Amino acid sequence: MKASRRFAGAVLALLAAVVIPVCAQTPAAPPTAQTPGLKLTGAGATFPAPLYQRWILDYREVRPDLTFTYDAKGSGEGVKRFLAGTVDFGASDAALSDAELKQVDPQRGAVMIPMTAGMVVLAYNIPGVAEGLVLSREVYADIFAGRIRQWNDPRISAANPGLTLPAKAIIPVVRRDSSGTTFAMTNHLARVDPDWAQQGPGVGKLVDWPGAAMTASGNAGVAQRVKITDGSIGYMEYEFAERLGLPIAILHNKAGQPIIPSPAAGQAALASATEIPADLRVFVPDPDGPDAYPIVSYSWLLLNARYADPAKAAALKDALAWGLDEGQSVARDMGYLPLPAAIIAKASEVLARVE
Repeated sequence: MKASRRFAGAVLALLAAVVIPVCAQTPAAPPTAQTPGLKLTGAGATFPAPLYQRWILDYREVRPDLTFTYDAKGSGEGVKRFLAGTVDFGASDAALSDAELKQVDPQRGAVMIPMTAGMVVLAYNIPGVAEGLVLSREVYADIFAGRIRQWNDPRISAANPGLTLPAKAIIPVVRRDSSGTTFAMTNHLARVDPDWAQQGPGVGKLVDWPGAAMTASGNAGVAQRVKITDGSIGYMEYEFAERLGLPIAILHNKAGQPIIPSPAAGQAALASATEIPADLRVFVPDPDGPDAYPIVSYSWLLLNARYADPAKAAALKDALAWGLDEGQSVARDMGYLPLPAAIIAKASEVLARVE
């Protein structure tokens, strides 16, 4: 949990601007295939935004003649702009659904490339409780379902005999924008609680949360809202909680083990998904294994299968190949989960077919 703090200053500076235009160049493509001053635009998920912004800055050293912009507006907006063809690439923590794929212009097609992964954590702000809160699967599902409303509820107290929990209302903090992080969270809750999908809010990038939930935009918005709101608990990507120094709950996994979020626990969760479909839509809603952290998500870049501009296709392929290779060590250092080798191999094969 300390690794990403070493990069807190750099990430804070990156997050000061939502859209960061920078230049980058890749030596792999022949000079004749590139256009000086070529600009590539993307938009989407806030979950991987600090990493993508860091990659853009690092990649500038490789290709100083290529300009990237990334507008971190949420997975839903990234999918929307990609389907509309107004960006060169989209980004989403929820892979395109079958219904969304049907909306893609068949002339350009679509491919989904997983670029990174991360843990969705539950950060909290409970007066007098600086660390060590343990939540069972059923308890945190009932908190977000609105069935547990006080921090001193007997079910929470039973799992935390060493903590003095206040008689204070629980304030869930959730996303108001269309979000892949919300998809990952609700997809997990549907596995934990059978009623979640059928009678509850359901699974999606934007759901109607029960009770008196407080809303915020983006992972950064949720993290900031938790930081300033006594009694709150919110879901967000690990890096955002770490950046603000928020306490993070210890969650029971499918095997019933209390798991502190860590690179090893996140990688154990990813490793539990052994089947990799051809379209690379890999979901891990409830990972098996005693050491697996329970809530993880891949994050995808959405590309055209065929670009009208060959120079853009070549530049994107080279940049993403760098991200799947050298960029993975940067991801690890920033608190994201490096992709498993099998995913990198499959993603590289799919990427190579982009025209």
